[in-house]
Amino acid sequence: MASAIFKEREKQVYLKGSRPFDLECEKESLAGAVSQRACVFCGSRVVLYPIADALHLVHGPVGCAVYTWDIRGALSSGPELHRLSFSTDLQEKDVIFGGEKKLYSALVELIDRHAPKAAFVYSTCIVGIIGDDLEAICRRVSEEKNIPVIPVQSEGFKGNKRAGYNAACRALFRLVGEGSTEGISPYSVNILGDFNLAGELWIIRDYFKRMGVQVVANITGDGRVDDIRRAHGAALNLVQCSGATMDLAVMMKEKYGTPVMRVSYFGIEDMAEALYGIARFFKEPSIMERTQQLVREELSALYPELQRYRKALSGKKAAIYVGGAFKAFSLVKAFRHLGMKVVMVGSQTGTQEDYRELEAITDDGTIIVDDSNPLELSAFLQEKEVDIFVGGVKERPIAYKLGVGFCDHNHERKEALEGFVGMLNFAKEVYSSVMSPVWRFVPKNSQGMLDGLSSHKEKILRCVS
Repeated sequence: MASAIFKEREKQVYLKGSRPFDLECEKESLAGAVSQRACVFCGSRVVLYPIADALHLVHGPVGCAVYTWDIRGALSSGPELHRLSFSTDLQEKDVIFGGEKKLYSALVELIDRHAPKAAFVYSTCIVGIIGDDLEAICRRVSEEKNIPVIPVQSEGFKGNKRAGYNAACRALFRLVGEGSTEGISPYSVNILGDFNLAGELWIIRDYFKRMGVQVVANITGDGRVDDIRRAHGAALNLVQCSGATMDLAVMMKEKYGTPVMRVSYFGIEDMAEALYGIARFFKEPSIMERTQQLVREELSALYPELQRYRKALSGKKAAIYVGGAFKAFSLVKAFRHLGMKVVMVGSQTGTQEDYRELEAITDDGTIIVDDSNPLELSAFLQEKEVDIFVGGVKERPIAYKLGVGFCDHNHERKEALEGFVGMLNFAKEVYSSVMSPVWRFVPKNSQGMLDGLSSHKEKILRCVS
């Protein structure tokens, strides 16, 4: 393992049980290490992209817009304007003379053509360098078209993906507080940090409906501008992907006094605890009774199904590398339900608090890593002889090149993994990948099979002679 780690990164890798916990994180990526992290612009697009009735205009070279064009599985129950990617397509002439006129013309044309509820204008690296005044252009168009036109200060070079989350939260906060709070129940929540991948948000909203809890705004999965404008009227903010949307929750708490609760909708324990935590918050006995009934019904259907997969998967080994560490907590617990052992876990943007919690729930010998790169991840997977790797689109080729099963747990996935039904889907996907017969044919496993074929051939030849 040591040979794959740059000396400057040694303190960002920790082997549990080898020494007292000490892991460095929340620092800039090492130049030349080819980090798996994304840029500031990408971080802001991740958060804002699922707002389905807003216009999303990328002010910069067309390549930036292509990178984030509809590659994520955030579904909408209504409008799908978010699935179109617009760019000002800045060229050399615009870099020299400025791109403000081009931005103004693009905004006016797009708003006239698509009649969005709001427009987000993303700043890219080159715009930060040439100094186009996004704020002034957006203010002018907003006054002329009478809709919110919001600049997103997401110049890619000024930080990492986490800085992009913050830029998106600041943009969203400009919408909050603009709408009426009439008709909002005292038993109401906003859902933050869920992006409705494969329709997951609809599963969670159904749970809340069965509990008797009103959802005011989805921020941002299947999001609507008007809902976000009245989000300050909700009684509670539920934050799942804490790295992406906690900044917005903190801003709302400071200005509107909205309480915040961190939740996870992945896995059995965390899903149940999220529902019970919400019921406890409202201190309404009928909500707690309905929650208990809901959890009983879901678990009675789920457990028998899970046992079948656990029997086949017990003893297998898993590795996890995700964007935010919070998701990893639930994944470690989910693999335990399947009888599997997590031998490596890491994230792009985890905090000290996150990694301390990971250290507490993992077994001795587990590798915990911050801001890793393909070379390190490949070495960890080989050293630990894992059966499945959980990650996103950038981790998939690493797994397949090594002949290891893969489970997509990022925004590109097509399978709903949240909720109790999501746990069953997760078990099915892990089983399908780990137990696939294709792994018999990869080089590391094929020698035994080839030896068997040679032996069989020799027997046939002896019989013939």
